[in-house]
Amino acid sequence: MKNTLICIVAFGFSVLSALAADVALPGPLAPKGELLFSDDFERTDLGKWKVIIPGFRVADGALIATQDRADHGSVGRVYLPMKDVIMSFRFKLDGSPRFNVVFDDKNHKDSHAGHICRVAFAQKQIRLGDDKEGIMRNDIFKMRWDPKRKAEADKLLKGRGANVKADLRQGRWYSATIEIVGDQMRVSLDGKAIGWLKSPGLAHPTKQSAHFTVNGKRALFDDVKIWRARN
Repeated sequence: MKNTLICIVAFGFSVLSALAADVALPGPLAPKGELLFSDDFERTDLGKWKVIIPGFRVADGALIATQDRADHGSVGRVYLPMKDVIMSFRFKLDGSPRFNVVFDDKNHKDSHAGHICRVAFAQKQIRLGDDKEGIMRNDIFKMRWDPKRKAEADKLLKGRGANVKADLRQGRWYSATIEIVGDQMRVSLDGKAIGWLKSPGLAHPTKQSAHFTVNGKRALFDDVKIWRARN
């Protein structure tokens, strides 16, 4: 079942609406407010990061993740109650084909594992997703297990995600920014806006945590910062 779940997460976004190349992206959704979290990993311990699924470690000034289990990517989480936020970080794929940045609320029981929203970074595509009202919503999640109802479930996913073409190279550092304000999400790469999504689940009032899920050999993260978005 877990292997199938990985496939759903990895490939389920193919049914979501792609962001057309000629769609004008909005400007910044909100200015940065209070700095809620900052980590430059200039130490050797994990600090506030909680390893949910091995393996994450801190070394050489970076958070390093490797997939140690065959049935699930590694998960490293920081607990931080938040609603409207701006998150920035640097990342490098170093053998890993993809990773997700996921915002959760474990008290929300109507979506699988309390997933609220995510941005999935792969070498050829970056995907913005509303998990709460999309692919992780319990009824849709269950429907997609039934081949007879998959097409029905896919219709419910319309407008719950956006796909953006990418060309992420191995061994190169990139900077990313994720803005979540109300029912909107905006993603920038190396200072340039590349994707935008408007979907109701994004406005969930409490995101309790943010985490990286990493698949494959190795990915590195650095300079993670989370601000409260000033409305």
